[in-house]
Parts: sequence; structure tokens; C-alpha cells
Amino acid sequence: MKLAEALQERADLNSRLEQLRYRLQANATVQEGEKPAEDPQQLLAEMKECVERLEELMARINKTNGNTVVDGKTLTELIAKKDALTLEISIMRDFLNAASDLAARASRTEIKILSTVDVRELRRQVDDMSRELRLTDNALQQANWTAELL
Repeated sequence: MKLAEALQERADLNSRLEQLRYRLQANATVQEGEKPAEDPQQLLAEMKECVERLEELMARINKTNGNTVVDGKTLTELIAKKDALTLEISIMRDFLNAASDLAARASRTEIKILSTVDVRELRRQVDDMSRELRLTDNALQQANWTAELL
């Protein structure tokens, strides 16, 4: 099995578990004399199977990510880099949007609002980070489809 297939199965299991959570809650109680729409014991058994499979997949995915090297970095390091870049870009974009929000003045007597940074230069830096993020994500995606799940 390829790493990408395991990642897809993990996503499917997470969705399935969320559905089971909802179905379990919906069938947790009934009015006296009534039966639940679904058997909670059967739902619990299905949930247990899904959790066990998810645990196995997560361990194998993590092992694969820690042992698969792309351009001198493990997939775990690339994932950390991607997550850090995503966070930094998000914060920078929010900051730059605020720094670009200069109030228009109707007359020269009104208070002038100025940016505290060179917005153009920082946007160029964010563009560079975005390019690095795309390249990192591409490397991860390629590795996901070529690496065998350990």
C-alpha cells in the first residue's frame, strides 16, 4: 500500500468515526417502551473496529514519515516545515491586510494613518514563502504516491 492510500483511508476512517459519534449520540437514549433506531452495541463495535484500524494506520504512517527521506529531509520534517510555513503565511497576510488598511482623509486636518512597515516588500516575502510552501507540498505529495507504507 502506498502512503497516499493510507492517508486517504485515515481520512475516511476519521469521517466514519464522526458519523458513528453522531449516530451513537442519537441512539444513546430512548423513551421508555421504545427501541433505538440503531443498535448501540453494534455501533460501539463498529466504532471500536474503526479506532483500532485508525491506530494501526497512524502508527504506520508516522513510521513511514519518519523513515522516508526526500532531498535530505524526512517526510516528518517536511510536514513540520509545511505546517510552519502555512501558519507564518497566514499571520503575515493578516498583518499585511491590517497594515494596508489606511483610512482615507477628507481634509488635511484629519489624522493621517500610516503603515508601520513596507507592505510591498513584506508581500514579496510572503509570495516567496508561498512559493516555498507549494514546492514543499509538491514534494510531500510526490513522496506520498511513491513511498510504500511501512
